[in-house]
Amino acid sequence: MTDPREAGATLPAGDDLRGSGRPEQDHRPMDDDPTEPVPSTSMEATPALDARTRGGAGPMDDRASGPAARTGDGESDVGQMSLTRRLRQPRTIISIAIPLFIIAAFVAINGEQLQKVPALILAANPALVLAAFVIFYAGFPLRGLRWANLLRGTGLRIPTKDSTEIIFLSWLVNCVVPAKLGDVYRAYLLKINSTASLSRTFGTVFIERVLDLCAIALLGIAAGYWSFRDGLPPAIQVVFAIGLVVVAILIVGLFTMRNFGRRIITALRFLPHVVLELYDRFEQGVFGAIGMRQLPFLAVLTGLIWMTESLRLYFVVQALGFPDVSLGLSGAVFVALIGSLLTAVPLSPAGLGIVEAGVVGVLTVAYGVPLPEATAIALLDRVISVFSVIVLGSIAYIVSKKPRGEGWIPQPDQIAIASPTSAPLSSSGA
Repeated sequence: MTDPREAGATLPAGDDLRGSGRPEQDHRPMDDDPTEPVPSTSMEATPALDARTRGGAGPMDDRASGPAARTGDGESDVGQMSLTRRLRQPRTIISIAIPLFIIAAFVAINGEQLQKVPALILAANPALVLAAFVIFYAGFPLRGLRWANLLRGTGLRIPTKDSTEIIFLSWLVNCVVPAKLGDVYRAYLLKINSTASLSRTFGTVFIERVLDLCAIALLGIAAGYWSFRDGLPPAIQVVFAIGLVVVAILIVGLFTMRNFGRRIITALRFLPHVVLELYDRFEQGVFGAIGMRQLPFLAVLTGLIWMTESLRLYFVVQALGFPDVSLGLSGAVFVALIGSLLTAVPLSPAGLGIVEAGVVGVLTVAYGVPLPEATAIALLDRVISVFSVIVLGSIAYIVSKKPRGEGWIPQPDQIAIASPTSAPLSSSGA
């Protein structure tokens, strides 16, 4: 017979688990149950007191059911989202091999001009390179703070330390696996380490990406106009047009989702009911995460985040100290945001090959930077923004408990339940 506590039922007032007058548990078998009674141990875990055990999970509850979510056949989801397994997949190997082949072909074709690139990079000012590194990594706590605020809007409270750690691990995945799977991995890590709903978490990641794209478009346009105030080259005019179209599409998409999304899903009668329930949670994540009161704070945070990206490139250019390169802060903002936008192309990990080509192309065509210098700028910038994330992220992946579902993030009500001020369980009672 199922214990009412395991089904999420409220215990009667007389069943005080902490008091000395607690009624004894009835372990007598049912009349039609031939099994023997199973005695309780003195410290048997109780769902009401164990913050990591949650009863009442129906078939539509997409939350984790413990420290590591499990599939229907009993296997842990950790295996399904294993980073090592992803790296061994042919699709991942091909997505890395093809850009490397293209880069090698580019180097072979332009070998004579690129021979001095290693020497240019090695001559960089170490102090300014370190400044670029520090500024770049200062963006992660800002990203963690922003995501924690978005999650708070959906009713989930998570410390900035935990949200920053999860985001950093997701960046590692984005740097080694294609298709922007780091965003999926981020939602997965939160799911197996908290009470979060997976689909609702996807909603917060989605609205975060909307904020990023709007910031990239608006800051890029402003920096581009200032950088090219003497006249916009035709190629830059095309980039501006694309940016405005992206912002318009995002606004229309959010308006449609807010007002007609559920109606559209309901009208598609061939879809199973599970799709509607998942969509409802996703929409709650999107629009519950952000409100008019939060919007100014989130806008400022997003602007600061993308300024760390831009200042990283600015200090890289200053560190290299090329006398024939005068990019300026507005130029660095524009080029860095173009590079960040290209990382969204899901064909290769972290936009490998695509970002380098785009940054070098903008520097040479729009700013007249010689090819060797432009290549040195792009490579040193990517060493900081990608290679260092792979190195430090791999260490974090090994040390962190969250990939294994052991870095549990309790909610305030669970903390109150487990508070030391509560009377402890009796070690002698059953």
